[in-house]
Amino acid sequence: MAQFKEISPNASAGAKLHNWLHNRFPTAFDAYKVHLSGYYAPKNFNFWYFFGSLALLVLVIQIVTGIFLTMHYKPDAALAFASVEYIMRDVPWGWLIRYMHSTGASAFFVVVYLHMFKSLIYGGYRKPRELVWIFGCSIFLVLMAEAFMGYLLPWGQMSYWGAQVIVNLFSAIPFVGPDLALLIRGDFVVSDATLNRFFSFHVIAVPLVLLGLVVAHLLALHDVGSNNPDGVEIKGPDAPRDENGNPLDGIPFHPYYTVHDIMGVAVFLTVFSAIVFFAPEFGGYFLEFNNFIPADPLQTPAHIAPVWYFTPYYSMLRAITSEMMYVLVAVVVLAAAFAVLRTRLASIVKVIFAVIAAAAVAMMLAIDAKFWGVLVMGGAVIILFFLPWLDVSPVKSIRYRPDWHKIVYGLFVLNFVILGYLGVQAPSPLGERVSQLGTLFYFGFFLLMPWWSRLGTFKPVPDRITFVPH
Repeated sequence: MAQFKEISPNASAGAKLHNWLHNRFPTAFDAYKVHLSGYYAPKNFNFWYFFGSLALLVLVIQIVTGIFLTMHYKPDAALAFASVEYIMRDVPWGWLIRYMHSTGASAFFVVVYLHMFKSLIYGGYRKPRELVWIFGCSIFLVLMAEAFMGYLLPWGQMSYWGAQVIVNLFSAIPFVGPDLALLIRGDFVVSDATLNRFFSFHVIAVPLVLLGLVVAHLLALHDVGSNNPDGVEIKGPDAPRDENGNPLDGIPFHPYYTVHDIMGVAVFLTVFSAIVFFAPEFGGYFLEFNNFIPADPLQTPAHIAPVWYFTPYYSMLRAITSEMMYVLVAVVVLAAAFAVLRTRLASIVKVIFAVIAAAAVAMMLAIDAKFWGVLVMGGAVIILFFLPWLDVSPVKSIRYRPDWHKIVYGLFVLNFVILGYLGVQAPSPLGERVSQLGTLFYFGFFLLMPWWSRLGTFKPVPDRITFVPH
């Protein structure tokens, strides 16, 4: 048994309560010290470092509002839409809870995308934070599954037909596709069985996985320490420290960054509240107008599109047509030829490479383009996991990279936004061509990164972080 700490009988009631709790739950106080008051973070955090804490805030909002919505929601195909209307019209403050949850879903992706972009520009995925990045990408992947399953629950027109289209994509997988789609739906079409499955996963299974990954993400981050805009390690073996062993370029997370994050939370909640109260549909992007119409299996909407945060990947899916397959085949052939010619290999090895490339080309042409579209859509997310090993730049932060690197990153963001916009629009010949170019640029950004990320003249990285008090 742990040794109890004694306290003076003349101590204040607050001090006595603190001592009583500390003696009976010391692990909580140790965790507070390790992860808050004793956790030293770089002192040069800027605007981009708000979004990690904001993601936690939105997660709490989604969990709390989801609990209250579950109290009144009916996961039944005949009652689901009416139960949402009941929440909106008859449950006291139900409309507010529902709009907070629907707006929170979009807000979650906004802050997660910005949080990931911060890591992209400052090298937050580089050694020794590879595992932190992998956990973060896993959170993003699970969050997409959570959002997709929750999107079906209102049982509106766009919810129903969007789920129908996305689940049918799994049937394009050779051999196991039809059975896999049937397993996901629980029926031959999206029906009551699908709604029950998605509801169970949305409120129980996926949130548990998401919470576990969030905890793992934070623990891994605190084990290796936070990155900073300079990409300088403040806790490395050569980093300057004070007489207590604390990094000189760091400050305790609490109270400095808890107060710092409160400002970000205040600004975020102001914008969030304005959207909830004045524009919860956000022009049809956060809540599609077709979703205010009950699901009708016999009437297909004129244009089916997923929610805005899925549309960049949906554009990549639509970009893979039969014509696009010839372009991809040409890319595979050129890449294989370049790899063979650039390497000093025995003739037999080059022949093997040629045979493998020919087999890959034959397989690509034999399988329907729909499958490759699904593969590209999934690959656009999976490729993020490999970013720590694709980026071979000698420096981490964008601050010390060549200026043209900033242009490349800017074009990547612009390309992603354009793909997202095209995913909302109805298909058109021009949109198809732009989506195809955007898809090639997206994958080229990552697949060519081992080449272009080390090019150019890099600026010298300082030994200690640069910080100007403000």
